[in-house]
Amino acid sequence: MYATPILEHLKKNGQQLDLEIAAATGIPLPKVRKSISDLSARGDISTCSMTQFPNGKPVNGTLCRIAGTIPPKAPGRRPGS
Repeated sequence: MYATPILEHLKKNGQQLDLEIAAATGIPLPKVRKSISDLSARGDISTCSMTQFPNGKPVNGTLCRIAGTIPPKAPGRRPGS
């Protein structure tokens, strides 16, 4: 299983698509997807399905992040501040 390199990549780079993880780690996409599914079942990562439309063609992927982490807030003013 490729759990360790995927977890290390997510810890270092934050929220990523499965396609980006596969490209960065060199692990084949089907094996990345299988490992992501196993990690999600164990509760180590949070995932959600995502569809992008580059060049008008739908591309399905899975967005992943370490479970329990919240992405940092965007810089700038907030309404009411």
